[in-house]
Amino acid sequence: MKVAFELSGEHETLPKAEVLGCLEAFDTCFKEVADLDMLFIIEIEEMPSIASRLAMTHNILEVLGFCPADTDSIADLVGTVDLNLKKDETFCVRARQVKEHVLNISDLEKQAGAIIYKRGYRVDLKNPDVVFRLVLTQGKCAFGKLMYSVDRTQYESRRPHRRLFFHPGALLPRVARALVNISSICEGGTLLDPFCGTGGILIEAGLTGARCIGADVQRKMVLGANTNLRHYGIGGELMIGDARNLGLADNSVDAVVTDPPYGRSALFRARSLEDLYDCSLKEIHRILRPGNKAVVVSQIPIEKIAEDAGFTTIGHHRQRVHKSLTRRIIRLEKMR
Repeated sequence: MKVAFELSGEHETLPKAEVLGCLEAFDTCFKEVADLDMLFIIEIEEMPSIASRLAMTHNILEVLGFCPADTDSIADLVGTVDLNLKKDETFCVRARQVKEHVLNISDLEKQAGAIIYKRGYRVDLKNPDVVFRLVLTQGKCAFGKLMYSVDRTQYESRRPHRRLFFHPGALLPRVARALVNISSICEGGTLLDPFCGTGGILIEAGLTGARCIGADVQRKMVLGANTNLRHYGIGGELMIGDARNLGLADNSVDAVVTDPPYGRSALFRARSLEDLYDCSLKEIHRILRPGNKAVVVSQIPIEKIAEDAGFTTIGHHRQRVHKSLTRRIIRLEKMR
């Protein structure tokens, strides 16, 4: 079957990468069908349960058909495609137009709903058994049946300033969850954050079912992270330690996701920012299992440093935080 992911527009590349990371975590075979603006479509035999993990996806659809984004083509598609709808099931139609506003969405929903109604099915706008969605983007329209709707409100309740222990500069929960997901960590796998700070990445990793290990050179951060993790019912191991020499066994963790500090706090023990990245990436490479992924956030280019540490760079993303700060997100792999 074909499955479409309605992606959020909060980042240009992270939403799709997050989907791919989750599919990889479930060792899923699939084929890319279309990569459109805020819509990613794959062909897959059986869809794994990844909806609860995703942070930058709105909806997941079973695609019933695809056509040009004009009223005649959409009407023809909706009127002829196999709806896979039982006669006793009720339905409603919802539509979304990405960026371009060519058609009237309300009219489109009504027209599509009327066509399906004339095919002998009952409408229920308040509590339908099935929700059909029309997604218009880049001159194309995907028509599908809603499989999952992602609850993104949970991330708002975990924003950094709402935690028991707060420190400025922490990643937003949706970003932290996306980074955890692009590490392709499996449920039950061990994820390390060697610069854990207030524990934001570990919280999101723990809520996906990963086993968490965190370290920070500052005692107050470790104590604060422990408070935050316990508040969300997450276990794991935390330690006061230097990311350049953690004392963990070789090849002992399944993924590393980390956002090292910037500015003066980064130089608490290191001679320079480059020295910190150089030594910590070598330590991460030693601890990470071969064939697995590390996701590192940085303010400076670290690709060469990572490659010198033994990693292969397999992904890049950039996130502009404000005028003077752009986060560089790099996905690394330790080759087998």
